[in-house]
Amino acid sequence: MEDSFQKQLTEDSAFLRADRRLDTELVDKVILQLNRIYPQILTDKEATKFRNLDVPTSVRLGELITHLQRKGEEACREFYRALHLHVEEVYYSLPTRLRLRDSLDPLTYAPINKQRYVMNDRSPLFFLGCFGIAVGMALLYYYSEAKVTGGSQALGMAALGLKKKAEEVLIWYTEESFMK
Repeated sequence: MEDSFQKQLTEDSAFLRADRRLDTELVDKVILQLNRIYPQILTDKEATKFRNLDVPTSVRLGELITHLQRKGEEACREFYRALHLHVEEVYYSLPTRLRLRDSLDPLTYAPINKQRYVMNDRSPLFFLGCFGIAVGMALLYYYSEAKVTGGSQALGMAALGLKKKAEEVLIWYTEESFMK
């Protein structure tokens, strides 16, 4: 990335303070993430200060952002990671994320092709019908007239559950072998 996380956080801070999707609960989740996972970034005392419910959420968030910018690059990066983890829709709508996504540089953003690949337009029943015909043909070949006539009974049983045309062919073949 061309910008450091501190510069990005400076650009995104106004958006984050104004965004209504960041309610008290979500800000608390981000604060707890930073406190529990990275206590060197946000100590227990600092986390308690930023979780004070008497202070409006936008003010607490602004103070947290200022505090993280003073802590350095690592703290800002971890804030973005926590934001991405807990409030993904806000993370992807940040001005710096939108700018990154819209840039044409292929090294910073790889476009995602969400085209649906369809092999055919037919339903699964079409596949089952074709598979049934293939099984029927294999059974016809396997139980040909050179084999014992007991194979014709298996063909009669195999005809159950197939389409009407395939069923008629298999039953006709079964009846023909009984007549011999």
